[in-house]
Amino acid sequence: QVQLVESGGGLVQAGGSLELSCATSGDTTCISTMSWHRQAPGKERELVATIHRGGSKYYSDSVRGRFTISNDNAKNTVFLLMNSLKAEDTAVYYCNTANPSPFGPDSRQYCDKFDYWGQGTQVTVSS
Repeated sequence: QVQLVESGGGLVQAGGSLELSCATSGDTTCISTMSWHRQAPGKERELVATIHRGGSKYYSDSVRGRFTISNDNAKNTVFLLMNSLKAEDTAVYYCNTANPSPFGPDSRQYCDKFDYWGQGTQVTVSS
């Protein structure tokens, strides 16, 4: 089992910045990729950014150039630095790790499929 705990959400004015953190605990042996998703009221959950342990990153078009995903492998923690925030960034942000990940399945055959989520943290951007 893996536990994910997000922190860092809050209320910020448009144009401001916030940094989210996601701490991972439990059996992290097969975790190679971490992602941030978000869900705005009345909308489906969407993938925001993904990072592989080796450094590869993916960003959705809506956040590319404004958000930065990073990780501290030693501490099993992933971060999402959000700059130039807009009202449309308002959502609950979720940390996620899964196999297969957005980058595809883990090549290690002993790693089974999994899909773990944090409880979410609210980000509200006032215009």
